[in-house]
Amino acid sequence: MKKFYFLGMTVSLLLILSACSSSNSSTTAASSNEDSEVAIENPNEIVDYSTSNLEKVYFAGGCFWGVEAYMERIYGVADATSGYANGEGENPTYNEVIRGNRGFAETVEVSYDPERVSLSKLLTSFFKVIDPTILNQQGNDKGVQYRTGIYYINDADSSIIADAVKVEQDYYDDPIVTEVLPLENYFLAEEEHQDYLKKNPNGYCHIDLSILDDDVNIDPSMYERPSDKDIKSKLTEDQYKVAVLNDTENAYSNEYWDTYDSGIYVDIVTGEPLFTNRDKYDSQCGWPSFTQAIIPEVVTYHEDSSFSMIRTEVRSRAGDIHLGHVFDDGPKDRGGKRYCINSASILFIPLEDMEQKGYGTLIHIAE
Repeated sequence: MKKFYFLGMTVSLLLILSACSSSNSSTTAASSNEDSEVAIENPNEIVDYSTSNLEKVYFAGGCFWGVEAYMERIYGVADATSGYANGEGENPTYNEVIRGNRGFAETVEVSYDPERVSLSKLLTSFFKVIDPTILNQQGNDKGVQYRTGIYYINDADSSIIADAVKVEQDYYDDPIVTEVLPLENYFLAEEEHQDYLKKNPNGYCHIDLSILDDDVNIDPSMYERPSDKDIKSKLTEDQYKVAVLNDTENAYSNEYWDTYDSGIYVDIVTGEPLFTNRDKYDSQCGWPSFTQAIIPEVVTYHEDSSFSMIRTEVRSRAGDIHLGHVFDDGPKDRGGKRYCINSASILFIPLEDMEQKGYGTLIHIAE
């Protein structure tokens, strides 16, 4: 699996002991944070998968029209097709499948690029749109052909799937009945069933496709921390002092304090996404300031009693590097938090570079 490393940004930094202390300055936003529409309904339409080493997994989740349309919109999915899986005999027709006597399940074949989306992410997305405790039914559709299932062709995937099911079970009192089995067979459904909802926009779908519009999932396993030796060799001296040795740069003399272009800010060590321009504002403290992290899970919080002060330190999740501090003097209408972050600990990825650098799935929250 590809790991993203972003090291070696050149900045000129000065050290100051009173960095990121509580600010009483105005909190006027310096950039627009109004919601914008997703420019591309399917983010994969602008991705070139011709050189990707694709893997496959198969999802049965009721009527395959909706499952196919849902899966193909997940960033990293190169293709999704509708078909019939794990039944008896060869080349079933739709009319034969709906009778149920051959045991086929309406199933979607998902071809995905593991360098862009993990199997764990796909499983999490799948469980969002099914009820795994109902046998042979999803939505209004009933019958063995509408059972839920996860079918795999790589033996290594079985443990990942089992772990995902175990996690999901915690959300239900009733047992999960979703099948987890090796793929026995898969037959492509008739052409009329392929991309059905594209051909018939008002067609029946038991899945709310809008669930992906604001979906943000950042998999920490994609952003492995390098060895300390590698970090030290690739970071500048000042970056290393701030990110690894918990030092602080000077106000108004750092890389991003007055940057408000569209894009995201990532961990300088691992590349894990941390903040977005939509949440950046001018706190007049001299450091990059944000009202929140891109999602809560990407940062951790620690008590900091240094310099005779009690503050809350913010560190990155995957890289475990020092980012800065968080205070309660941020804009009240945006949650009241001020994440005061060192430029030396982050790297800015402009909107126009996000797809090429592997952040295409986050474009819609940075526009």
